Amino acid sequence: MELHDVWFVLIAVLWIGYFFLEGFDFGIGVLTKLLARNRVEKRVLINTIGPVWDGNEVWLLTAGGATFAAFPEWYATLFSGFYLPLLIILICLIVRGVAFEYRAKRPEERWQTNWEHAIFWTSLIPALLWGVAFGNIVRGVKIDAHKEYVGNFWDLLNPYAILGGLVTLTLFTFHGAVFASLKTVGDIRVRARKMALGLGLVTAVLALGFLIWTQADKGDGKSLIAMIVAVLALVGAIAAIRIGREGWSFALSGITIAAAVAMLFLTLFPNVMPSSLNAEWSLTVTNASSSPYTLKIMTWCAGVATPVVLLYQSWTYWVFRKRIGTQHIADAAH
Repeated sequence: MELHDVWFVLIAVLWIGYFFLEGFDFGIGVLTKLLARNRVEKRVLINTIGPVWDGNEVWLLTAGGATFAAFPEWYATLFSGFYLPLLIILICLIVRGVAFEYRAKRPEERWQTNWEHAIFWTSLIPALLWGVAFGNIVRGVKIDAHKEYVGNFWDLLNPYAILGGLVTLTLFTFHGAVFASLKTVGDIRVRARKMALGLGLVTAVLALGFLIWTQADKGDGKSLIAMIVAVLALVGAIAAIRIGREGWSFALSGITIAAAVAMLFLTLFPNVMPSSLNAEWSLTVTNASSSPYTLKIMTWCAGVATPVVLLYQSWTYWVFRKRIGTQHIADAAH
C-alpha cells in the first residue's frame, strides 16, 4: 500500500471520528427544541455535551488539515467548488460555539431564547449539509480537465445529495437522542428513549434507501459488506434502545455511522472526487496527492501525535461520564 493510499484511509478514519462524536453533539442541539420542555431541561441537554463538544470539533480541523497537506488538489477543488455550503457550515459552527458560551451570560429571557434558537439551527443546518456535501462527492460533480469545479450551487442540490442530507440529519439526531438517554436521569431520560425509538425508525427508512442507491450506483463487494454492517448495527441500535439498553444502543448507532461513512469512502476509492463530465478528469489518490516525502513526514508526525490526542480525549470522556438531571441544575432548586 502506497502512502497516498494510507492517507486516504486515515482521512476516512478522521471523518468517521468526527461524525461519530460531533454527530451526537448536533443531535443534542436539535433536541433542545424537540425534546426539552423547559429551560432547565435545555440546560440539562446542553450540559451533557458541555465538556466535550469543542474537543469533538478537533476531528474536523484535523480532517481538513490532513486533506490540505496530503491531497492539496482535492482540498482546492473541494473548497472552491463547495465554497457556499462549506461557508454556511463554518458560520454555523462559529455561531454555535458562541451560543454555548454566551447563552447563560445574561439572565434576560430574550437573550437566552435567541441563543437557544441559534443552538438549534446551527446544529440542524450542518447536520443536513454534511450529508449533502458527501452525497455530491460520492455521486460526482462537474470537474473539468484542469481539476476545477465548473458547476454551480444548485447543481449540488440533486435528489441523491438531498437524501444523503436527510439521512445524516436524522441519523445524528437519533444518535443524539440515544446519547441523551445514556447521559441523563429522570423523566427526560425516559422521553429521550421514546424519541430515539421513533427517530431510529425514520432513520432506518431513509438510510436504507440511500445506502441501496449508493451500492447500486457505485458499490462493489467491499462497500456491500460495509452497508450490511451499517444496516444491522442500526437495527440493533433501535432494538437496544427499545429494551432500555442505552449503552449498547449508543455503541451500535456509532457503528452505524462508522460503517456508513466507510461505505462512502470505499465507493470513492481510488477516486477522491469523481468528475461527472469525464471519468478521466476525476481526482484520484494518485493525481491529487502531495509528494512522497511530504506524506512520509506527515506519517511520522501523525504516529507521534495521534495516540496522545486519543488518550487525552478518552480521559475527558471518562472524567465526565456520570449522568445528570434537572436536580443537578442549580436554578431548578429555587
